[in-house]
Amino acid sequence: MVCASVLQAIGGTPLVDLCRVSAGIDGRVLAKLEYLNPGGSKKDRIALRIIEEAERSGALRPGQTVVELTSGNTGTGLAMVCAVKGYPFVAVMSSGNSTERSVMMRAMGAEVILVGQGDGSRPGHVTGDDLALVETVAASIATERSAFRADQFTLSGNPAAHGEGTGAELWSQSDGQVDLFCEFVGTGGTFAGVAAFLKAQRPSISCYVVEPKGAEILAGQPFSDPSHRIQGGGYAMSTVPQLSGSSPATLPWTTTMPWTLLADSPDRRGSLRASPEVRFLPPRSNCSAVRTSARPPSSCSLTRA
Repeated sequence: MVCASVLQAIGGTPLVDLCRVSAGIDGRVLAKLEYLNPGGSKKDRIALRIIEEAERSGALRPGQTVVELTSGNTGTGLAMVCAVKGYPFVAVMSSGNSTERSVMMRAMGAEVILVGQGDGSRPGHVTGDDLALVETVAASIATERSAFRADQFTLSGNPAAHGEGTGAELWSQSDGQVDLFCEFVGTGGTFAGVAAFLKAQRPSISCYVVEPKGAEILAGQPFSDPSHRIQGGGYAMSTVPQLSGSSPATLPWTTTMPWTLLADSPDRRGSLRASPEVRFLPPRSNCSAVRTSARPPSSCSLTRA
């Protein structure tokens, strides 16, 4: 296949059987290699979907400036898409994010505006307060420049790209042999989109979100430590509603996020280790399992939906 542009290379990432690192587990663990998207992350999917939906609706005019808040990955995806399609792109990000991300976006032709961190924040540790400062600047620039705001936190293209793309690929590539899906949450769009697709195929599929230690808000824990170094997620707020009660429950760490947790019954909080309903696929690979001493750090919690 010869792509007409780099945009046609977005999606279609492979699944890899983690038979060595999962040695000793009674089941099969598959990883989707989203870093093989041309911009280096799953955010390429939503960047393309959001821009093309805006083109179709008329919300984005030819040559109009595009603005978005980003920790780097969505900005890289939007910089790539906008460069191909001819839209000026302005990425607004916290100065606490890694320098390499802004360098990459600038190399793709984006204008990058760095917003200073709030009092008490440290470089490399972007908090919810820092993100709020970035949001204020992004909204202001969008107004001043009459720009299209490619808002990954509210536009439906985010979960739709993952439901129709990532989720459908997971199902097809695994021959429908999915019992459990696990995902780290930033905007929540990947989790919401993929979970919606998978549960539409089989409602009994278990879906989990992963949270940084100290920010286990969806697990019902108080927000206690904003210093984790996972950029692009874990921006939970300290005061959130409880997740018990009727499903679905709105993701709580931002007041603007519309995606929902797709719970198959009320109050599904709990860890992966403690859940008796967790199932793993039986091994179907001829891969020779080799034990490794490297194990995942116990620095995150998982919450069932």
